[in-house]
Amino acid sequence: MSVHPIVKWPDAALKLRCRPVAVSDDVTALVADLFDTMYDAQGRGLAAPQIGVDARVFVMDAGWKTGEKTPLACLNPEIEVLDGPEVDGEEGCLSMPGVSVTVPRVEHICLRFSDLQGERQELILTGAEARIAQHEADHLDGRMHFHRIDSASLADVMAEWGART
Repeated sequence: MSVHPIVKWPDAALKLRCRPVAVSDDVTALVADLFDTMYDAQGRGLAAPQIGVDARVFVMDAGWKTGEKTPLACLNPEIEVLDGPEVDGEEGCLSMPGVSVTVPRVEHICLRFSDLQGERQELILTGAEARIAQHEADHLDGRMHFHRIDSASLADVMAEWGART
């Protein structure tokens, strides 16, 4: 278990659709490294490509900053939108530190994934948990949070990011 450097935009690792994984010692170690790196960076979610690994794996913990640790490791996740409109919310990204983006996302999802024992799981997520899961799942498909915003807002985000790098 160790803390890894977080890949920054526009690194190629953030632009690729990741490959599915099978449960293995390597994947278990990857999950431990993702949690270590996420907590060290003060994040609430982290996907494998953000540490340069081509694997459909993300971790999240929506509550740890408020004192309630709820770590969740998701292998080969799938998201189903349940209902309701998209709601704008502010999102940061560890691969684009210091830049906050207003992103529309649905508030109610069904998250299906394999756990570290290879068992398929299904969770209904709402609010912040749903937003984090959608954000991290986007990374597994080579998408960043800013890929979901309009072109005028995108220009502003890229200008802000350019000024920081």
